[in-house]
Amino acid sequence: MHWGILGTSFISGVMAEAIKGDDQSKLYAVAGRSADNLSAFARQHAVEKTYTDYEMLLRDEQVDIIYIALPNHLHHDFILKAAQQGKAILCEKSLSIDMAKTELALQAVREHQVFFAEGLMYLHHPLIRELVAVLESGEIGELRSIHTSYIASIAQFVNPESKGALYNLGCYPVSLLYLVVKTMLGEQAFENRTLQAVSRRGADNNICESSLLMSFGEQSSAIVHTAEDHGLKHQFTILGSQGCITMVSNPWLPARENHFSVEIYETSKRDIAVTAQGDAFFYQVRQVREAVEAGQKELVSPCATWQDSYNIMQLLTEWESLGHE
Repeated sequence: MHWGILGTSFISGVMAEAIKGDDQSKLYAVAGRSADNLSAFARQHAVEKTYTDYEMLLRDEQVDIIYIALPNHLHHDFILKAAQQGKAILCEKSLSIDMAKTELALQAVREHQVFFAEGLMYLHHPLIRELVAVLESGEIGELRSIHTSYIASIAQFVNPESKGALYNLGCYPVSLLYLVVKTMLGEQAFENRTLQAVSRRGADNNICESSLLMSFGEQSSAIVHTAEDHGLKHQFTILGSQGCITMVSNPWLPARENHFSVEIYETSKRDIAVTAQGDAFFYQVRQVREAVEAGQKELVSPCATWQDSYNIMQLLTEWESLGHE
């Protein structure tokens, strides 16, 4: 499978290495607006073809899979253009920055019947599959609450038009929260959701820190926090009626060695170690490539389906709207 990358950012380099690590994939082409950055990227990653025009790469008949690594506010436009060219698409998270653009993007992939996946790469990793298996076992009982936070000092690196912490970082805890709730309660649990938030804005007037309180179902709630101007710290705890699960390793940056704990209240606590062949990007490349080879149009759970990505975007945009109040 020949991959083409739109953009030469840091994440493009991470994905370039992951593509080269899959023996059934080839990093064939890259497009970028800066000739100097493009040339340096191509040399570093041994890319065969380079383009200074994104749409020329999209029209290259040798490209099988497009990886969109552009800022969030541009995602929908290039999803649409790639779909029109009949390309398989892996788009970096978040899918978009509002629901109108999200609907345009998903409408395009449906209309042109191309493969599409949002790059929530951590969902591909064996750590998440093991977590889901424990949730499905019923060991911690019924879901009561989720407490989660993800902070990282990235504000100086991101495009202001990508709309801040919620879409650059908050998408990680929200998407994992979504998976946990879907697994334990079903998607219908979100139908009667309520949300409240307290937010802080940065120098670019985007939300740079926010805490969200969400309720869903009759007895379940979540507290979600994110910030983009300090630290690198993760937290994800699932509280059930009988016990709890705590992610010891960063669930959004899983590696070769990973851990989470399962505690039965006042009774026992055990560590679950999950070893892997590589990081989340390694698994994402392989699973996307295999899905495209098999003729699939989307991924399967626990990876994000089209509907999952749509629903996650709904939660993110509702959270953002509370920051305007």
